[in-house]
Amino acid sequence: MNTITLSTKDYGSFDLAVVGGGCTGTFAAIRAARLGLKVAIIEKSSCFGGVATNSLVGVWHTLLDMDYKEQIIGGLTDEVEQVLLKNGNARLENTRSVGICFDPNAMKVVLDDFVVKSNIKVFFCTFYNSLVMENGKIDKIVVGNKDGIGTISAKFFIDATGDGDLCRDAGLESYVADAIQPPSPTAFLSGSIKNDIGKLIVEHGAEFGLDDDWGWDARVPGFDDVTFRADFHIFGRMCNNTEDLTAAEIEGRKKIYALDALLKKYDDPKLGVLALCSQIGVRETVHYKTIFTANEHDLLMGKSYDDTVMKGTYRVDIHHQHDNGITFKYLNGVTETFYGKSNRLVLGDWRQDEGITTPYALYYQIPFEILVQDKVSNLIPVGRMLNADDGAFGALRVMVNLNQLGEAAGVAAYLALDENKAVTDICGKKVQELLRKGGSLV
Repeated sequence: MNTITLSTKDYGSFDLAVVGGGCTGTFAAIRAARLGLKVAIIEKSSCFGGVATNSLVGVWHTLLDMDYKEQIIGGLTDEVEQVLLKNGNARLENTRSVGICFDPNAMKVVLDDFVVKSNIKVFFCTFYNSLVMENGKIDKIVVGNKDGIGTISAKFFIDATGDGDLCRDAGLESYVADAIQPPSPTAFLSGSIKNDIGKLIVEHGAEFGLDDDWGWDARVPGFDDVTFRADFHIFGRMCNNTEDLTAAEIEGRKKIYALDALLKKYDDPKLGVLALCSQIGVRETVHYKTIFTANEHDLLMGKSYDDTVMKGTYRVDIHHQHDNGITFKYLNGVTETFYGKSNRLVLGDWRQDEGITTPYALYYQIPFEILVQDKVSNLIPVGRMLNADDGAFGALRVMVNLNQLGEAAGVAAYLALDENKAVTDICGKKVQELLRKGGSLV
């Protein structure tokens, strides 16, 4: 009988290990490295960017205030945008729905360049497996890749996995929303749809197993006849577990090619799927408790904080779990709910409903405490696992907002190590000051 022996490798020791190479984690790593930390970043796929690249979602929202007069978001989001625009890989729009459209493949190269220039140790195609803790601190993490099973040691860790994998294994308190926002499969479509896609699906969707679900699209910069499409949701799946994630990926691809068949038959046979996302666009799974819980009312009213580390204007955006709809709430009071592609629209005004007569906020703010948990002294959770009610989460979960929180996490890790402090003892105002000094907070 053969005996299998597992040997572990030592992949090195670092000041900071960032687990998750989406834009949130990547920006955390870059900001920390620019401050002088020895940083490693661990990413399960073969590129940085996460949803922006692997899910093909080449859209970031505006960096301007509600009146489009002043820039409120700077830092690495702005730096990356400027490179993409200069290279002709992006298109500036600055509407409430779209700030900039970019080519996700070009984004991969730009992020590579930013990371390499920051002298960050990169572990691509590397999966986080587990962690080793001692006395309320994470000592090292166990990972797996082409070289085998190994450990990465660090003085501080940032969990940017999206699902909070380190938070889970470290025993942090978690919760799940009553109705999580469902994921969307995405694709690039070659060719121009001639007819109203909503009408086509209403009339012929049943033939291909498709219902009238809400969705959106955007033209890909640099290509005259290529559009990004996110036409459907996958309902009833919790994508932080293997079984549901696997089922969602399979069902997502099936829906995309069902739409492809419908369009070829009833619109134009020359239409075709040019590219499929390599990972489904996950919006929400589990959340982890931190000191601060973001809530919709304070966010929409533009409540200010002494230690603000993030500003935004992106609307509250809630994808319904059960009725193929989506609800938007804006800082100026406008409320819109769309049902399906047939564009049945219900309008409202939340400010009027609440009897609010003061001028609307030009942007909202989030304090540093949204990144602070009190169970593990050297861990910061950042990303879509953030602590928020349904409405606040609907606004904060988008990339331009999580990018900023990623940078704040990187700065906080630097301060914790520089001052030899636990995460709970980090001064939020100092994080804010360093963000501002580095151009990350306008």
